[in-house]
This record gives sequence, structure tokens and C-alpha cells, in this order.
Amino acid sequence: MSTSNTNSLDQIDPEIAARLRDERKRKIESSLAKRHRKEKTFKWFGFSAVIAGLLFVVLLFGSILAKGLPAFWQYSVTVPVYFDPNVIQISGKPQQKEGESPVHFEERMIAWQTELGMVDWDLLLSQAIVKQDPKIANQQDELSSLYTSSETYKLRDMVMADPSLIGQVKEVTALVDANVDVWLSGNIDRTLADEQQQLSPEIRQLADELKAQGIIEKTFNTNLFVNPDSRSSPATSGLAGAFMGSLFMMLIVIIISIPIGVASAIYLEEFAPKNILTDIIEVNINNLAAVPSIVFGLLGAAIFIGWMHMPLSAPLVGGLVLSLMTLPTVIITTRASLKAVPPSIRQAALGLGASRLQTVFHHVLPLALPGILTGAIIGVAQALGETAPLLLIGMSAFVANVPATPLDQSTALPVQIFLWQGNELRNFFEGRTAAAIIVLLALMISLNSFAIWLRKKFEVRW
Repeated sequence: MSTSNTNSLDQIDPEIAARLRDERKRKIESSLAKRHRKEKTFKWFGFSAVIAGLLFVVLLFGSILAKGLPAFWQYSVTVPVYFDPNVIQISGKPQQKEGESPVHFEERMIAWQTELGMVDWDLLLSQAIVKQDPKIANQQDELSSLYTSSETYKLRDMVMADPSLIGQVKEVTALVDANVDVWLSGNIDRTLADEQQQLSPEIRQLADELKAQGIIEKTFNTNLFVNPDSRSSPATSGLAGAFMGSLFMMLIVIIISIPIGVASAIYLEEFAPKNILTDIIEVNINNLAAVPSIVFGLLGAAIFIGWMHMPLSAPLVGGLVLSLMTLPTVIITTRASLKAVPPSIRQAALGLGASRLQTVFHHVLPLALPGILTGAIIGVAQALGETAPLLLIGMSAFVANVPATPLDQSTALPVQIFLWQGNELRNFFEGRTAAAIIVLLALMISLNSFAIWLRKKFEVRW
């Protein structure tokens, strides 16, 4: 309150002056109370927004973990298998004779492998299970439906690699069929009528009995990590092919996108003249960062496959498409990191006689390195989770092999999740889809954690 106002109040009736002071005090207190209420309301809304966001995140991750974690374990039967010579009636494994042509030796080897293919491997596995519970000897016809079809080929491959197994006993772990796993895991309503069940009553009863006896038990599902996708034997489906495809693509993104993006950002920020051309380039880079990823897929399909005739569904093409998509992000984050370096660093270096190139690479770039690395790794993590551009270059095709080079046909982790989600055997693949999401999220969180660690490690305070 000013001195003149105080004097004017003192000159009037003291009762009126007191009333005016009380009224002014009430207005001030009311104004303060209103501001405090607004502040508390804003804090409450902000806190509520944070709690709501955390609840949604917990709900999302809780749902994925609840569905995906059980898929890391799968029912299997582990039994000692006797490689009965009376069943495996084959000739000895061919050895190349001196002077024998490779073609003739190959013919003899193919003939021997054909003999192996004619062996009743199902009988060996069924006999091994019956030995664990002789009471089911009259149910051997149902036993072959308990385990997945590819397990018999495992026995064949074991003998092919080591024929000395014939006549010996070796413990073998065989995965149960996907439908049996669904039944034992409780992923199907057991009260449904027989005609609505995927298994016959005899097989369901047999599976329950063997599980109760401990012959069928849950084991860690290593096939999820070491096997490619499979349609003939869904129980053995894995992520190995998709993981290698994603790995090859990320290597291509790192090799192409990061060096080009960082170099472009350094030139635009430190060396390029400020004119209308650079302004147009900057606007286009910012616009490209907001372009939907599916547009880059269309561009890649038109240029790399349609015009350059690169192989369809190859990690090389996927890596090039993702590199184009990642470039704007790397350029923008790198420029932001360079701008964050104080101008005094540049002025001091130039004042001491350093050239423009020395100033940038000896002083500015080391200080901007944490932000550059963080932006680059976040860009790579973003590319790792992209699906739409890969669908347009054919990486949604079924590939049953693990790619050995970036030119081999492959798929990627996000695309594999997309394919499993639409599989007709939904009760079985729903858990595997969530498990694949967990693997993908673990990779992305690892990359982001690595970016944070690099930022802390190279962080320099000035």
C-alpha cells in the first residue's frame, strides 16, 4: 500500500478506514486462496495423469506378461529311447572310397538316407513311452498323436549323425503336439462337447493320465529361441529366423543410417551456408520425420524391388527401407545435440587458432557425442519395432529357415508377431504371440538402456 493511500485512509473516519482495510484484506486473502486452489487443482490433475498413465502401462505389461510368460514353458515327454536294430534295419553309413567320384558317393549317400526315411521312428518313440507305463500298451495308436510330428525326424537325424546309436539307449525329449499342449495348459474349455474339441476323448484321457504320472511335464521352451517358424509342426515354432532377420536389418541400419545421418547433421549445422536451399532441406527433413512408415515401405518396394530388382523378403531390402526411415530422426537429434553445445566453445577454439574443421571435430563433436549416441540408438530401436514397411516388401511371407546372409529370405520379429496373431491355432499361438512381444520389448528396452548408459558415460558438464 502506498504512502498516499495510507495517509488518505488516516484522514477519514477510523471506523470506515478499518472497514476498508478489512475489505482489502479479504480480497487479498480471497485472491491468494483462489490461486492456491488452482495450484492444488493443477497438481492434482498432473498427479492423476501420471498415476493413470502408470496404471495403463502396468495393465498393458501385466496383460502381456500374464499371457506370454507361460509360453516360455511347454509340455514335453522325456523318455529313454532304445534304438532297436530290429526296427532300424539299414545298411552301414557310406564312406567315400578311394578313387570314387563325388557324384557316385552322393548317390550312395542319398540311397542310405532314403533307407533312414523308411524306418518306423514312431514305433521307437511309442515303445519308449509304453515302457514308462505298460498299462497303455494297447493304446499305441493314440500315442503317436501325443507328440508333434517333427520329433520322429529328430530320431532320424540323431542316427544319421551317429549311426553307432543303433542298439543303444539314449534319453530323448519330445515336445507334445500343439493341440495336446493347449488341452493340458487349460487354454481350451474342457466342458465343450466332443465334436467341438480338437482331440478325441481317448487322446485327451491318455494325455491327462501321462501328465498325472509325471511322464508328460512342463520344461523350458528352448525351441522358441533356436527354431524358425513352422507350419507342419506348430509346437516347434520359434523366433530364430525372425530374430536373425531383425539382427541383419539393424546391422544395415547402423552401418548406413547412422554415419550418413550424423555426417549430414554436422554439415547442415556447422558448415552449410544459411540460405534458401538449406532452409528447404531442413523443412523437408522435418517433414520426412513425420511421414508414416508405410510410405517408406511403398518407396522401398518401388525402388529396391521394382527398379533395382533386389531379392524379395530379404533383410538387405528391409534394412535399406528402415535406414531411409531412420535418417530424419538421426539428423534431427544430432543437430539438436550440436546446438546444445555453447557457442563459447566454438569461439574459444577459433580464437586460439583452430580451423573450423578442428573446432567441430576436436571440441564440439566430443561434447555433443552423448546426445548423438542417444538419438542414434533410439532411432535404431524405433526401426526395430516397425512392421508396416516390412509387410510391403514381402517380409510377411512364411520362411522356414534361419537366414545365413542379408540376401536370404527372412522375416522380422514384429512381422512374426503379426503372423502368429492371425494363426488359425489361436489357443496355442496367443501365448507365443505375447512371448514374442516380450522378447521384442526386452530388445527395445535393452537398446534404450544402452543409450542411457552411453549418455551418462560420455556426459560432460560445462
